[in-house]
Amino acid sequence: MDEQDLDRTQDALASLTRSEYEATLTQLSQASVDRHFDAFVDVPWDHPDFAIDPTDAHWVLPEADPLGAHPWYKSLPVERQIEIGMWRYANIFKVGLQFENLLIRGIMQYVFSRPNGSAEFRYLTHEATEECHHTQMFQECINRIGADVPGMPRWMRAIHGIIPLMASRYPLGFFIAVLAGEEPIDHTQKKMLREGATIPPVMRRIMQIHVAEEARHISFAHAYVMRSGPNLGKVDRWVMSMLFPIIMRIAGDLILVPPKELRTEMGVPKKVIKELYWDAPESRVFLSELFSDVRMLAEESTLMTRSSRRMWRWLKIDGRPARYRSEPPARLADPASVDPASVDTV
Repeated sequence: MDEQDLDRTQDALASLTRSEYEATLTQLSQASVDRHFDAFVDVPWDHPDFAIDPTDAHWVLPEADPLGAHPWYKSLPVERQIEIGMWRYANIFKVGLQFENLLIRGIMQYVFSRPNGSAEFRYLTHEATEECHHTQMFQECINRIGADVPGMPRWMRAIHGIIPLMASRYPLGFFIAVLAGEEPIDHTQKKMLREGATIPPVMRRIMQIHVAEEARHISFAHAYVMRSGPNLGKVDRWVMSMLFPIIMRIAGDLILVPPKELRTEMGVPKKVIKELYWDAPESRVFLSELFSDVRMLAEESTLMTRSSRRMWRWLKIDGRPARYRSEPPARLADPASVDPASVDTV
């Protein structure tokens, strides 16, 4: 979509009216009441099958994880693969809980000024409650693994206090950043569940719960962008269209690219990390797949322009937009290859 087409097509797009937006939030709020999880009730931490066993081969990274598919990793003794796998899983959870901590604080910043009767206030406080349980769930698993992982890079940990302030001043940018954090984690976990990856029972249970509740959180962020994007002025829309892919790429790297401690503590060669993130052709495909849903959202919310399309391409996260939310990659499009129950049953 070109800049000159934006005004002409704005009304034709599937943007949400105020009443449709509030109805969506009401439905999401009710879904949070009907189906929610507790970190210490719905994960049977003390069940023997959920014990953290450092000799359990289930901790070997599956091929759905880029590192798990690399020949260097596969060439290691199983014991070493398990050690790296446990560290990798723990750090992914640490990044996830750090991101969700930022989200919770941003939500609280945003809802502070919501008026009485606001549908956003009710839904977002449901979401913050669920995210609190997610952070507990992730931290409990990290503690039981016993790895002292850092999570996000040091520079991000240094500026973390600034991010939540965006929510009240630049809410559209904040909720785009929310999607930038949620989509890669959601995509990766669904990929593991869809492909039947061999993962420890405790990891599978955590992923199932997380995927089930994140579906609501992603739905809200999509609805917010769909409601807000078409209502921007021409200059603000252009600026946000350019920031959209930049935010996606930065957040994607923060969440997916391992910190330097994976090299210094676990001995993973720098050239392996460089190849995996994102020099190898297979990793480029994976990177593009991560953002197919948000490319669709950018198109539908008037935030995909000729200029921003070049930015998506320059950042190597361009590609075909999804036709619908959570569309499996083309190589998984055969219905026989996808077991919905493996993703949605919790």
